[in-house]
Amino acid sequence: MVDKMTDFEISPDEIRQLSPLVKAHIGDAYFHLYVRTRLLGVTKNVRKLHDLSAKIVSAQFQAAAYKKIEPDLTDEEKNIFRRGRNSESHAPRKSSVAEYHASTGFENLLGELFLKKDFARLNEICEKAFKSVENEFAR
Repeated sequence: MVDKMTDFEISPDEIRQLSPLVKAHIGDAYFHLYVRTRLLGVTKNVRKLHDLSAKIVSAQFQAAAYKKIEPDLTDEEKNIFRRGRNSESHAPRKSSVAEYHASTGFENLLGELFLKKDFARLNEICEKAFKSVENEFAR
């Protein structure tokens, strides 16, 4: 299955032409899987896994994580984030508009890195984001 997830061909031009919301959709799915897998090192209790992962992948936590990792991003990555943040999307349900847009920008960045198959950088950014909110697990 993992081979099928990463065995695709998409040109840099096609990636650029995709809507930031499409890339955010991919980035959201990747971050969910990353967080759920990473949390196995914290607990094996399914209820706790669900509660923690739901919290970490929320718009509020993604926006906070982005603020903490932004200094470590390249200018190109910050531009990818901005394109996602500035895309027109639906209203948030459980977060502020600013948090929702920031999380969309973060997910757009992850989606673009995934589609470019830059898995080393993708995992580095996901790990930094995960670590940046790790202290929240105690709450």
